[in-house]
This record gives sequence, structure tokens and C-alpha cells, in this order.
Amino acid sequence: MKNLKKQRRIQVIALATVALIVSTALIGYAMRDGINYFRSPSQVMAEPPSVDEVFRIGGLVEEGSIVRGQGESIRFSVTDGGATVPVVYAGVLPDLFEENQGMVGTGRYVNGVFEASEILAKHDETYMPKEVVDALKEQGVYQEPEA
Repeated sequence: MKNLKKQRRIQVIALATVALIVSTALIGYAMRDGINYFRSPSQVMAEPPSVDEVFRIGGLVEEGSIVRGQGESIRFSVTDGGATVPVVYAGVLPDLFEENQGMVGTGRYVNGVFEASEILAKHDETYMPKEVVDALKEQGVYQEPEA
């Protein structure tokens, strides 16, 4: 009788361990497409990502770089002071999107151009995403917003 209880307990523990490993693997597999790493323009130019990798890029919209195409197509460059990456976006830009302001874009780097699927801009005059501030500080071009 004692031996049967011990065997049953070992079976339950083994089954629980297998279930935990399988569930962890499934969660990791499901999240792999939802994780977008942030890169500054300098990081993108130093180590270009693969064409199939979706990531976020952030920095300042370079002055004089906005070129509107036909329809909703737009081209501009994003910089962190150390490097500049050309960006192509087809869609409606946020109202607060403008030159010399912070932005974050999600997309892919294809043939030397970042093809954005989403563009985010600051939501007020002083806000800039933490990743963009850190990248600009690293390059030595960050300026504190005026109060």
C-alpha cells in the first residue's frame, strides 16, 4: 500500500513537470512574434538586422527630410545624432509628427530603408519615449525640454 502511494506521487510530480515544460514552451512560442526590440539608428547602421526581423526604431525626425508621396506615402529620415536611417511609411501620420521631434516606428529594415508599419509620435510638447532619450543621450545630442 505504501509503495503504491509513493509510485502515484512520483507519477503526479512527473506529469506536473511535463505540463509545466510544455506550457512554458507554448507561451514562449506564442510571444516570439509579439516582442519587438528597440534599436537606435546607430545600432541599425552598425549591425543591420535581417530582412524578416520586426523591430522598433526611434530618434528624431531629421529636419528637411520629410517628402510626401502620392496618397498616404511618406519618406523621411530618423536620426540619433550618430547615424541616419531613411524611413518609408504608407499610412496616416500622427497629428504631432513633425521635424526635429521624437518618434518611434515599428517595421523591417529592407535594402537600406526602414519600412514602417506603424509610427508613434510624442503625445505632448515635452514627452519623448525613454528608449529614444537613452539613445540620444548615448550619442551626446539630447537636449532637455524647456519648461
